Amino acid sequence: MRPLRRAERLAPGARVAVVAPSGPVPEDALQTGLDILRGWDLEPVVAPHVLDTHGEFDYLAGADADRAADLQRAWCDPDVDAVLCARGGYGAQRMVDLLDWEAMRAARPKVFVGYSDITALHEAFAVRLGVGTLHGPMVATADFLKNPRAQEHLRATLFEPETVRVISAGEGHGVLVPGTARGVTLGGCLSLLAADLGTAGARGSVRGGLLCLEDVGEEAYRIDRYLTQLLRGGLLDGVAGILLGSWSDCEPLRGLLVDRLGGLGVPVAEEFGFGHCEGALTVPMGAAGELGAAAGTLTLDVPALT
Repeated sequence: MRPLRRAERLAPGARVAVVAPSGPVPEDALQTGLDILRGWDLEPVVAPHVLDTHGEFDYLAGADADRAADLQRAWCDPDVDAVLCARGGYGAQRMVDLLDWEAMRAARPKVFVGYSDITALHEAFAVRLGVGTLHGPMVATADFLKNPRAQEHLRATLFEPETVRVISAGEGHGVLVPGTARGVTLGGCLSLLAADLGTAGARGSVRGGLLCLEDVGEEAYRIDRYLTQLLRGGLLDGVAGILLGSWSDCEPLRGLLVDRLGGLGVPVAEEFGFGHCEGALTVPMGAAGELGAAAGTLTLDVPALT
């Protein structure tokens, strides 16, 4: 697995588009997030349908075609330097095949940030565009709005990526399987990766990858099902190492994770501090680096952005 193309870092005055590929966005949270971006000396541009709600399915931020159009327009706009997701929820899979990937390949790589349901887009950007992305806090979510650690790690990644080449889980991290591993980062929300398996354009293997996994609000048997599906589908064949993020509002999982992942024979670090947790770290997807399971560190070969 090779590293993906990197976008350019942001500079003061950069224009950043805010899109809503998944669930509906609370207007007050969006406005607070926009103020934070302006405080970073960025110029946020809100896509036309960010505050929409689907007429029939109120868990979607507007019609699939409109959400797709917002994302494609932002990505292809030469005056936009970054595309930031407002929130996750559900809906990215419904619109991912509505995007004109040929047109998007013609655009220059740029920063793309999100997590949770946005995992479907991280995977699509990797496979269809060959562009690295950032698994990090979203503009209208609580962690971005209220947590200084999450804000600062994202800000540093965007503006000064060389200062966060070593991503440290910090206190509370654990080790399921010790060791070190080199590879290219990928992954995100476990349930989305399982849902992607076998779909058009999805990757069939993570061979040579450092797989990042996390999820939220799932019972143990469902996590078991997702992991077993990935194992049976061959996706984990040849994985180099695994980073486990947060499992917020999930049942106790350590024994299950050992049972399903311990037999792969690769280093597995846990409680790595990314995902649905307070103070979530920003983790580049498509970046080459080394996982130190015991130390709880991911050391990137080069900064996430050029």
